[in-house]
Amino acid sequence: MKFDVLQILGAAVAVIFCQGLIRLLVHHDDRGLLGWVPGGFLGVLLAHVALTAAGAALTSWAHTRAKAAGRRG
Repeated sequence: MKFDVLQILGAAVAVIFCQGLIRLLVHHDDRGLLGWVPGGFLGVLLAHVALTAAGAALTSWAHTRAKAAGRRG
């Protein structure tokens, strides 16, 4: 059960920050959720990339662990 929750959480984080990354690339002035991050455009861009990758990595890890536990085919 915990791997299912972690997989959903990782996918949600990846989707939210990937959408923010795309929005940031189209509208440079709209910083979104991470507008408070110092470093200007580059800092916010790198934060979105890092959080998108972290969400994807968490999703992948949770799926692999659930598969090893016999919960996935």
